[in-house]
Amino acid sequence: NGLPAHALVGYLHASFANGSGYTRMSDVPDSWDVIDLAFGEPTSPTSGDIRFNRCSVSECPTVESDTDFKAAIQAKRAQGKKVLLSIGGANGQVQLTTTAARDTFVSSVSAIIDRWGLDGVDIDFEGHSLALDTGDTDFKNPTTPVIVNLISALKSLKARYGSGFVLTMAPETFFVQLGYQYYGSGPWGGQDPRAGAYLPVIYALRGDLTLLHVQDYNSGSIMGLDNQYHSMGGADFHIAMTDMLLSGFPVAGNTANRFPALAPSQVAIGMPANQNAGNGYVAPAEVDKALDCLTKGSNCGSYTLHGGTHPDLRGLMTWSVNWDRFSGWEFSRNFDSYFG
Repeated sequence: NGLPAHALVGYLHASFANGSGYTRMSDVPDSWDVIDLAFGEPTSPTSGDIRFNRCSVSECPTVESDTDFKAAIQAKRAQGKKVLLSIGGANGQVQLTTTAARDTFVSSVSAIIDRWGLDGVDIDFEGHSLALDTGDTDFKNPTTPVIVNLISALKSLKARYGSGFVLTMAPETFFVQLGYQYYGSGPWGGQDPRAGAYLPVIYALRGDLTLLHVQDYNSGSIMGLDNQYHSMGGADFHIAMTDMLLSGFPVAGNTANRFPALAPSQVAIGMPANQNAGNGYVAPAEVDKALDCLTKGSNCGSYTLHGGTHPDLRGLMTWSVNWDRFSGWEFSRNFDSYFG
């Protein structure tokens, strides 16, 4: 997949400004190995028609021209960096309820990839994009249209662009690790149908998935493989949540139905770059403890790894490049110093 042994992934606010300020593509430091353009959003939740709109001059006074933006993307790619379209985000609900929407998704996303010369896509579906229909209880054989159509669309994109196509996903913990306890609305209904709803997508695409970087932020407490609840605020949460991905886990407590472990090279840990970026920020010392535990087996605190130690854990993802710049590049500089 062309990534370095340890990779740093960051989102670049390309379509909007917020308190962090606009960052030009050419000003993104070399530390970043994967740059996710945030965001491609649909014309309506069920249209499947994804649009990537660059930030306006009125909102982002320092925004570069389309020509300069495209040239900067190609310069990054020439350095071996990957530039992806991130689809979704907090405001971009994507529900491919029909095969027509699926086909529109494939054609509209392809058009954006081709226009800007991108390496692939990041699926950052949040909120109510993915939910399981009642009775859809087997993550290995999903029947819910929004799930089935998304899997089909991503397989189509992979087939279209070939082995070089980079596919990443940034689900929230609710859609992945919560699946250890709850899957969909449950055998008797009544649970939140979004619980664990990314699991069938990850499973179906496990051979095509470049990186999974779950958002270990803006999260409630989640039960880990030790059957204890883990909460944000320190290394422990990142250790427990990542160990689940590296060990695999029974879905909804059913030991006969295990979500299989991902390869460590497919896993990065998602963290906020600073306090402004999201709930769950941890200082560099805690980031390092989490990496020490998962890659070296040291600094695990009271937690015992179920999936073993993995020196080849791929790395870290952060929201966002812009927020990291805002705080003097603390996050990326710490990543560089840790992995040398």
